[in-house]
Amino acid sequence: MARKNLIEVSSTHAPKPEANTAFDNRPIAGFVPTTRNAVPVGGITRTLGNITEKMERADKMERQMAEGQTVIDLDPSVIDGSFVNDRMAIDPTDLAQLADQIRDHGQQVPILVRPHPDSKGRFQVAYGHRRLAAIKQLGIKVRAVVRELSDDQLVVSQGQENNARTNLSYIERALFASGLESRDFTRDIIMSALGVDKAALSKMLIITRQVPLELITSIGPAPEIGRRRWLELAEHLIDRSTDELIALLATEPLRRLSSDERFHRILNAVTKTNGLPEKAIFVVSPDIPVQIKRTGSGSTFVFNSKIAPGFDEFVQGRLVGLFSEFKQNQGD
Repeated sequence: MARKNLIEVSSTHAPKPEANTAFDNRPIAGFVPTTRNAVPVGGITRTLGNITEKMERADKMERQMAEGQTVIDLDPSVIDGSFVNDRMAIDPTDLAQLADQIRDHGQQVPILVRPHPDSKGRFQVAYGHRRLAAIKQLGIKVRAVVRELSDDQLVVSQGQENNARTNLSYIERALFASGLESRDFTRDIIMSALGVDKAALSKMLIITRQVPLELITSIGPAPEIGRRRWLELAEHLIDRSTDELIALLATEPLRRLSSDERFHRILNAVTKTNGLPEKAIFVVSPDIPVQIKRTGSGSTFVFNSKIAPGFDEFVQGRLVGLFSEFKQNQGD
């Protein structure tokens, strides 16, 4: 008779008991499992990715603004000029032409500004004064790069941009150098702004010290007059009063002359020999596009063919009759 399995030891072939579900879910030592969120893991990843992307874009924008890489639109009324002028005046004709170009084709090159160091909410131009003036005439917003700049960085940017893009006259560059020196900028900064060496800078400063600012202003920018002529004028003005010269430039005939012509008249006045000027330039009339250049030995008529093309040939054809009329008047 087979014995019963009194101790009920399971054999290897006995079926396994089913897991007690209630036992598995029962809290252990006060631990209660948290309820899992039904949101899929992929959705969380995408959300975090979007946030990270937005933060990166914001950081990139902030870096670009700090580096001056972003072009923004500004109201010209909140922009002030640089604390050092780099030109004596903006020619009205050139300014009108620039305004027409911007109106027709848009502002192709942005100006460079910095947050104004003394006025919150305003800006200060490093370069682009002509573009800003033209856009003010048009009554539109100006495209600008905003960059944090020190005073040194501003004047270097201002000078280097002008050297590359504009035709400042020699005396305007000299006045810019003098203005920077008066504000205690170092020679290295001034040379970097103007792109000149020590010798060239020294000559600029000699001229601005020996030729009074009032006389320079009365002459004007004189775009065709270079360093040699200005140095010559400066040498002749040593220990000499310029009041008479300034008064001469204030007279009506000389005010009608171009800036280059006014310079020649002043240089002739201080270098004349035997009472005869070395060279003099006259305008017959503001309405007649002819200049007369006189020296001690003769005169030269210069016709402006841009304003009145063919007028020179017309006068040439009348010379015989004019000379006959001249002789007749001489005889009378």
